[in-house]
Amino acid sequence: MCGLNLGRSAGPISAHPAQPIEQQPIAPTRDAPEPAGQSVERKASFSKRDMVAAAHPLATEAGVEVLAKGGSAVDAAIAVQMVLNLVEPQSSGIGGGSFMLHYDAKRNATVAYDGREVAPQAATPSMFLGEEGKPMRFADAVRSGKSFGIPGTLRSLEAAHAAHGKLPWAALFQPAIRLAETGYALSARTVQQAGNSTILRDTPQTRAIFFNADGTPKAVGTVVKNPALAATMKRIAADGADAFYQGEIARDIVAAVRGHTRPGIATEADFAAYRVRISEAICGGYRGNRVCSMPMPSSGGVATLQILGMLERFDLAKMKPDSVEAAHLFAEAGRLAFADREKFAADDRFAEVPVAAMISSAYLHERSALIRTDRSLGRASPGTPALAKLSQAGDAMTSLTGTSHFSIVDADGNAVSMTTSVDASFGSQIFVRGFFLNNQMTDFSLTPVDAAGLPIANAIAPGKRPRSTMAPVIVFDDKGKLKMVIGSALGATIVNSVTKTIIGALDWQLDIQAAISLPNGGSRNGPTDIERGANAEKLAAALRAIGHEVRVGDIPSGLHGVLRVPGGWQGGVDPRREGWPEATNDKAISFFAPCHI
Repeated sequence: MCGLNLGRSAGPISAHPAQPIEQQPIAPTRDAPEPAGQSVERKASFSKRDMVAAAHPLATEAGVEVLAKGGSAVDAAIAVQMVLNLVEPQSSGIGGGSFMLHYDAKRNATVAYDGREVAPQAATPSMFLGEEGKPMRFADAVRSGKSFGIPGTLRSLEAAHAAHGKLPWAALFQPAIRLAETGYALSARTVQQAGNSTILRDTPQTRAIFFNADGTPKAVGTVVKNPALAATMKRIAADGADAFYQGEIARDIVAAVRGHTRPGIATEADFAAYRVRISEAICGGYRGNRVCSMPMPSSGGVATLQILGMLERFDLAKMKPDSVEAAHLFAEAGRLAFADREKFAADDRFAEVPVAAMISSAYLHERSALIRTDRSLGRASPGTPALAKLSQAGDAMTSLTGTSHFSIVDADGNAVSMTTSVDASFGSQIFVRGFFLNNQMTDFSLTPVDAAGLPIANAIAPGKRPRSTMAPVIVFDDKGKLKMVIGSALGATIVNSVTKTIIGALDWQLDIQAAISLPNGGSRNGPTDIERGANAEKLAAALRAIGHEVRVGDIPSGLHGVLRVPGGWQGGVDPRREGWPEATNDKAISFFAPCHI
């Protein structure tokens, strides 16, 4: 078992045969996650006291280890994020940003920690424009120093730990440091995505981790180390987030960004100036429940609440989850919500964003009345929730994959829903001190005005946060008790993936795993997407008959959630990814897994 001693049985464990690791079959067990993109059947986990659901088994184990030692949900979140940085570097890490919702059971308060990246002070609205005022090629914008925004994840976790942590900060980095020093096995998803990058192959530091001497990708299951990241984390563990935002680490990041062939503009002063935004969550009602998510610039939180609000007048419980009726209504609500997102969503400190009006019951009732049961809207127009003069261009990117999500509930009933990202796969692909830097500046509109010359809400400005579809959610029942913790990865698909899971649990009374495993789909005010599957073509034909432009294909996500059930908690993970739900089950853990995947 590669040195793993769990001390309990919270899920299936299978021993590997004594054969070369690259020949070992990849089975859908905690020890060997399925190849990227392959969906497998999962069953919900159950625990009486706590639960961690994350995108990689080793990250889940780190969170469980912390909970078993008496740590809080925030303590576990820090451990989970640090291990994800190591084992899932293509998706998130300290070089990126995050949105965290925290529920404090004792105070009955839900707080949003905005660790989103910010634009450097030298940023300008036209910085991605080339000749004749046209945007530079998007791929060149992403793979550049210009795409780097000042990371916020560490500052956000530090602020949450100061308010809600129970274990010492330094202790929470130990699982990741151990794995970085002793080794961990490359997962199928990491191997697949690294193998697609010539930049990683041609960069000596990343080539050593992900590629063989002849330039071929290392085999799934190959044990690798990252001593540079171990050293970085030791420094941050000892000296706090200041070690990242001031001194040698910040200096090295700035040098790498400004020294790129397409140079960036970040400075050490930008790092020192970074501040976390802490605010109340935004909440709305659905079927008597209270659904809470992130405020702006998380357009995902607003869009999720809008879709639910527009669907509330329809009796979804009487419809089958795979029915044409449910798919039609879901897509129509999605296109209306995304029409609003395209026009209004942005950092609300820099733009006029009528959030309260957008999620008000009166406005959502007005928008819902536009949904016909017998015909698709086709393309929806934005509404008028309030007088606003700003325009918004269409989404420039909808399929970037560098995001992860995890959900945690601790023994005291506190919860964390955290979505964390470097944006594209491996972010900008700039590698510094063992981690990748984000490309979140390309989440801004690359042009400052639209075709009519009107200013765009999500245009670049110094100190501004780019809008995001990340949508961590916490749901409370009609008595105010914590009911559900959910969120997802995968760009603009996040909103529809999260919302269908909430509907699955609340309307169709599915367990958390079954709700997560429901087919993804919906509309982002374009085609109606249907996830490839047994019922897809039949559904597509029926939807086309009532005016939908239908697109059938793979719709990846990264859903990881926790649901309250009688006697405890259910944990579920996305069958399209490599995660695992786990709980302490009241037993102690000894964690020393150098090669467990």
